[in-house]
Amino acid sequence: MSWKFLKRNKVMAKNKYYVVWQGRMCGVFDNWNDCKTQVHEFENAKYKSFETKPEAEKAYFEGYKNYYKKNATTQSRDGMYSISTSNDKPILNSLSVDAACNMVTGQMEYQGVHTGTKELWFKQGPFPKASNNIGEFLALVHGLALLKQKNINIPIYSDSITAIAWVRQKKHKSIVLPTEQNEVIFDLLVRAEFWLQNNSFKTPIIKWDTKKWGENPADFGRK
Repeated sequence: MSWKFLKRNKVMAKNKYYVVWQGRMCGVFDNWNDCKTQVHEFENAKYKSFETKPEAEKAYFEGYKNYYKKNATTQSRDGMYSISTSNDKPILNSLSVDAACNMVTGQMEYQGVHTGTKELWFKQGPFPKASNNIGEFLALVHGLALLKQKNINIPIYSDSITAIAWVRQKKHKSIVLPTEQNEVIFDLLVRAEFWLQNNSFKTPIIKWDTKKWGENPADFGRK
C-alpha cells in the first residue's frame, strides 16, 4: 500500500465528534485532542465519539444515562426537554432566550423575547469577564423563573445544548474562574442554581433548530 494512497484516504476520512458528559469541561468537541484534554486522567470520565455533529449534540442533550437508554426525550417534575425534528416548526407563542459574549473583553449580556411578536421580555448585562455558556444558562433560568412567577404556560427555546444540559443537571460547569471583576456573575450563578434546586416547573424546554429556522429570535445579531 503506497504512502500516497494512505494520505489520500486520511484526507477523505470524516471528522468525528466527541461528546463529554463528564470531564473537566462537558460538551461536544470536533476533534480528539480537545476531547482528550477534558477526559485524560479525569476520574469516571464519560465520553463517546459520533460520526456526525447532530448525533453528538442529540446524545449530549439526552445525557449519559438517557442516551444509553435510547430515550430521545426526557420528562420529569422539572419540565420536559426535547430536541426539535426536521418536520417541526417553532411554536410562536413561546419565549426565546439567547446570550452574546465578546470573546476579547468577556463582556456578556442575555435576553428573552416573545418568539412570535419579538417583544423584549427581559434583558440583562453587560457583565464583565463571563462567557457565552454562562449567559445562555442564566437566560434560560431567568426565563423559567419569569414564566413560573407570572404563571405563563408556554414553552421556552434555547439554541444552547450546553445551557439546557446545565439546567437539567441544576448546576453550571463553566471553566470561567471567579474574580473581583465578575463577582456579580458568580452571584447570579449561585442564585440560578439555588432556584433550580428549590423549584419545580413544567415548562417545556426545546432546542431551537437554527439550521431549519434561522437565528433564534433572541439573537443579538452580532455574528
